[in-house]
Amino acid sequence: MEILRTKVIDLLKKDAGEEVLAKGWVRTKRGNKEIAFIALNDGSTIKNVQIVVDKNAETEPVLARISTGTCIGVRGKLVESVGSGQAVEIRASEIEVYGECDPVRYPLQKKDTSFEYLRTVAHMRPRTNTFGAILRLRSQMAYAIHEYFHSKGFVYLHTPLITASDAEGAGNMFQVTTLDLENVPRNKKGKIDYAKDFFGKRTSLTVSGQLEGELGATALGEIYTFGPTFRAENSNTPRHLAEFWMIEPEMAFYDITENMDLAEDFIKHLVRYALENCRDDIQFLNDRYDPELVARLEGVINTEFVRLEYTEGIKILEAAAANGVQFEYPVFWGADLQSEHERYLVEKHFGKPVILTGYPKDIKAFYMKQNPDGKTVRAMDVLFPKIGEIIGGSEREADLGKLEARIDELGMSRTNLEWYVDTRRFGSCPHSGFGLGFERLLLFVTGMQNIRDVIPFPRTPKNAEF
Repeated sequence: MEILRTKVIDLLKKDAGEEVLAKGWVRTKRGNKEIAFIALNDGSTIKNVQIVVDKNAETEPVLARISTGTCIGVRGKLVESVGSGQAVEIRASEIEVYGECDPVRYPLQKKDTSFEYLRTVAHMRPRTNTFGAILRLRSQMAYAIHEYFHSKGFVYLHTPLITASDAEGAGNMFQVTTLDLENVPRNKKGKIDYAKDFFGKRTSLTVSGQLEGELGATALGEIYTFGPTFRAENSNTPRHLAEFWMIEPEMAFYDITENMDLAEDFIKHLVRYALENCRDDIQFLNDRYDPELVARLEGVINTEFVRLEYTEGIKILEAAAANGVQFEYPVFWGADLQSEHERYLVEKHFGKPVILTGYPKDIKAFYMKQNPDGKTVRAMDVLFPKIGEIIGGSEREADLGKLEARIDELGMSRTNLEWYVDTRRFGSCPHSGFGLGFERLLLFVTGMQNIRDVIPFPRTPKNAEF
């Protein structure tokens, strides 16, 4: 009877005595004159299955072709393991080599395992234990996001990647064009003639799906987007990418308090899901890199987030500075808080996540609802330990006059925003939303220090490899 392949994650749950077929990549090969031990992994789990091979005239030629990285298939009997770390192992009866691996040129040598080095071989790093764990967690978190919003009746809305509007108003956007850059067409004024471009106007890769998301919310009630976004910000910090993924729910009839409630419940759900469904991978990362990871994740789901006004937060930071705490950036009312300030509030002062609200309008986007004081807006940022801001959102300005006045005050072009303003002209409603940076979430869940290590192929200034 033909034996079908069993994944390693399922093999390790079986009882001894069964004939099995395993396929995967060799992590290690060791042994003595009589016997060889091969650690085999197929990506389904952080754990390897041990293959035991008796050395004889028949197996020696095959074993000689096997080294770290080799892809093989193994048939044999599942037996109880005499070694520690696994309950069962495979006593091999037949080994087939699918793909040999040059042991000299193989880039995943033990001497070169720094994260910096692995970024230069990002096409191979998923084969390491660390990045196998990270990518499985990334997949599980994506599923948990869809599961959460589906369970609450949200509509998954696909917003465009190519846009003519700048949701953030910062201008750090990648231009999309089919114009011949060696012979750019010009109009009578000598400016680039975008009428001859593919879309007939200047277009860019989106920095956010929020504006289109608001259109969905004002028709469908509650929507969410989940897709790639792009920012042409020349930043090489451990917290910035040029291409990253965003989750952006938008909800009709939600005020700022309901928005904060949803954000807290959402992120607690994701962390809880990770602990319940990705425990082996999280435990590996905890043991290998961050001994406080599990405790930090459990701490988030077992505590109520602090709700704090920006003005009160500034007072706390000013008092800390007066008492000798050294901040690199100055603290004053109106300052755009830096990561060091956010982390002080979370890690030192409160010892728990903080939702900061009531920011000065001058440091926030044009679409945020203004408070009656005329100085602040109903913004909210969720601040996490070791990360700083992980979620940013607000109640949106629903008043047509105030929205138009703010656009004019900032000197923004109305040309590509009239469709957005229309939502305030025709049946405007109170509504709110927020954005969660997927890679920021993964930094928290994995305990990694650099955002380039939680995405398969990082895109950063001067780096678009693979």
